[in-house]
Amino acid sequence: MWERIRVILRKEFLQALREPRMRVLLFLPPVLQLVIFGLAVNLDIDHARIAWMDLDRTPESRDLQMRFFSTIRFDLVALPENEDQVQSVLDRGQAQAVVRVLPGFARDLARGRTPGVQVLVDGSNSNSASLISGYAGQVIAEFAASRVTTRRSVPIDAEPRVWFNPDLYSRNYFVPGVIANIIMIVTLMLTALAIVREKEIGTMEQLMVTPMRPIELMLGKTLPFALVGLVDLVLVTSAALLIFRIPLRGSFLLLLLCSILYLMTSLGAGLFFSTLAHTQQQAMMGSFFFTTPAFMLSGFAFPIRNMPHVVQYLTYIDPIRYFIEIVRGIFLKGVGVSVLWPQLICLAVFGVGVLTLSALRFRKTLD
Repeated sequence: MWERIRVILRKEFLQALREPRMRVLLFLPPVLQLVIFGLAVNLDIDHARIAWMDLDRTPESRDLQMRFFSTIRFDLVALPENEDQVQSVLDRGQAQAVVRVLPGFARDLARGRTPGVQVLVDGSNSNSASLISGYAGQVIAEFAASRVTTRRSVPIDAEPRVWFNPDLYSRNYFVPGVIANIIMIVTLMLTALAIVREKEIGTMEQLMVTPMRPIELMLGKTLPFALVGLVDLVLVTSAALLIFRIPLRGSFLLLLLCSILYLMTSLGAGLFFSTLAHTQQQAMMGSFFFTTPAFMLSGFAFPIRNMPHVVQYLTYIDPIRYFIEIVRGIFLKGVGVSVLWPQLICLAVFGVGVLTLSALRFRKTLD
C-alpha cells in the first residue's frame, strides 16, 4: 500500500513541479496576496485632511490648533472664513472634516465650562468618519482637561490600557485573517483540479488499470498539496513578521499543528468538488462558490455579532471562522491549547467529516 502511495506522490510532485512557471505559481502568489492585502486593508487614519475655522481668535484657540496639527493624525488643508467656504471644502472633498472653534471658547475654558468646538465630518465613508470624530474628540477632551485648574469634586483619572494590540493597528488584526483565507484558497483550488485534470488530459484510464485502490489514489492526490499548503503557511507567516511586523506571541509549532487540521477541511472540500466536476472550469466555479460565502461569514472583515441572528448561526458551519480565531489568538494573544481547544475540536470534526464524505464520493472512474 505505502509503495503505491509513494509512487503516486512522486508522480504528483513531478507533474506539479516540472515546469519552472508552475513552481513559481505555487509559492509566489500567496506571498504577493498577503502583501497586497496587508497594504490595502488598513482602516487606520493618519494624516486626515482637516479644515480649521477659528471664530474665537484667542491664544487658547490657537493653542488648540497647535495640538491638533502637532501629531500625524491631522493635516491642515484649508482655513475657511465663512459657512460657504466650509460647505465648499466638504463638497469638493478637499477636507475630511472641519473643526469650528465657536465664539467664547476661551471664556468658557476660564469659567470651567464645556468649550464650544464643533467638528463637521464627511460621513461618506462611515469608518473614516467615526475614527476622525473619535480622534478629534480625544484631542479636544485632553486639551480641556489640561486647562481646568480648579474643580469642585475630586477628579477621576481614568487611564485606559489596550491589551494584545496596544497601538490599535488594524493591520495586526487583518493580516492573520488574510493568512487563513490564502491557505484555504490555494489548497482548495489545487485539490479541486487534481482529479478533473486527469479526466481532461486522458490519464484517468491509465490509473484505472493499475492495482491502486481509491483510498491510495486519494491520499496520493491530496498529500502533495497538503505539503504545499504548509510551505505556503511558512512563507506568508514569514512575510507577515518581516514586512508588516505583526507580533507572533504564541507558538509557531502550535500554529502548524492547527494548520494541519485546517488543511484537512480545505483539501477534503477541494477533493469533493473534483469528484463532482467533469471539467476544470466546473471545479473552479465550485471552489469560488464555497470560498466566497465562507470568506464573508468568517468574521475576517465583518464582526459576526453584527450579523443577523440567522446568519450568525450559519457561521458555525464555516471552518474559516475557527481557524481565523486560532490564528489571531496565537499571533496577538499568545494563547495555547487550553484556550483554543473548542476551535480545535470544531476543525477536527469538520476535517474528518469532509474527508469522510469525499472518500465516500471518490471513485476511480471517469463518471
